[in-house]
Amino acid sequence: MNLDDFSDLIERPDGGVRRDAEERRERFIVPPGALGRLDELGEWLSTAQQAAPVRPVEQPRVVLFAGDHGVAELDVSGRAASTAHELVRATLDGSTPLAVLARRFSVPVRIVDAGLDCDPELLPEAVVRTRVRRGSGRIDVEDALTAEEAEAAVRLGIAVADEEADSGTDLVVLGDLSVGGTTAAATLIAALCGTDASVVTGRGGAGIDDLAWMRKCAVIRDALRRARPVLGDQLALLATVGGADLAAMTGFLLQCAVRRLPVVLDGVVGAAAALVGQRAAFRAPDWWLAGQVSGEPAQAKALDRMALNPLLDHGVIVGEGCGALLALPFVQAAAALAAELPEREPEPAEGGADEEKDEPTD
Repeated sequence: MNLDDFSDLIERPDGGVRRDAEERRERFIVPPGALGRLDELGEWLSTAQQAAPVRPVEQPRVVLFAGDHGVAELDVSGRAASTAHELVRATLDGSTPLAVLARRFSVPVRIVDAGLDCDPELLPEAVVRTRVRRGSGRIDVEDALTAEEAEAAVRLGIAVADEEADSGTDLVVLGDLSVGGTTAAATLIAALCGTDASVVTGRGGAGIDDLAWMRKCAVIRDALRRARPVLGDQLALLATVGGADLAAMTGFLLQCAVRRLPVVLDGVVGAAAALVGQRAAFRAPDWWLAGQVSGEPAQAKALDRMALNPLLDHGVIVGEGCGALLALPFVQAAAALAAELPEREPEPAEGGADEEKDEPTD
């Protein structure tokens, strides 16, 4: 597998449809610019859907990729190592912020086990049947995945994207359920942006103290040394310093762009997968939205590199797709306004037939 092949499969959204949407917006009774980013977002949805006026977003879905990362053993995360399955269980039980919001918004949630480090019997078969491997390797001293596992994870993401597109999903809110995932994500972003470890190291969704932050910096620095020799090969990069969940998310994002399925990104893990995807196919980010500012410096770096401007900045750092899901009503509002706002009556042309009739003659 060569991720660069996606570059030939992904097309830009139709520019003609965007022009039609812009011209229609000019005719609305609400002055252009009065709706701020809602105008821009409505036009983006039109081009993604290849439809003007835009269709309402009626079948959104939250897709969460789950996995454990070996670096969590070094106390670089606010959660204990190998406990991502607890996040999965709590989400399934409806007791996480994401689960509460999804229930309130009536949005179904799909959890994909790419690399959890737990006994499969602890979770439903529908979740664990997709697992590529049990946990990812410690990226500061060993590869996260073998080459075969990295390819299998990418293919898993591709398959999930195809299933969602075929089932009628018209917009995806993408998130992750991971422990140690922000460390791997920051490493990928630092490697692709040519940045030092201290610039991209954040404190994660669960929060860490200063000592843990320094350990995390050291881990990312060591992992960066291992990442730089494989920067020219995205699949090898994911295998070296990524993880099963990150590789699966990369495949998912790329295939969603192939299938013209819009995706709203959540935090730094999704941003890292998106940045790897952009390196493989430069048109792919045209099909993605940044849902929120997560507070992670690596996320800001990745979004800036992809020219993606987050929709919301509300201080939500819990992760798990929560912030991106909060952006969904904003996206749906943009679609509704673009589809349903009435247009102005056309103004009568100057110098009409009646005026000519009243003009004096020589």
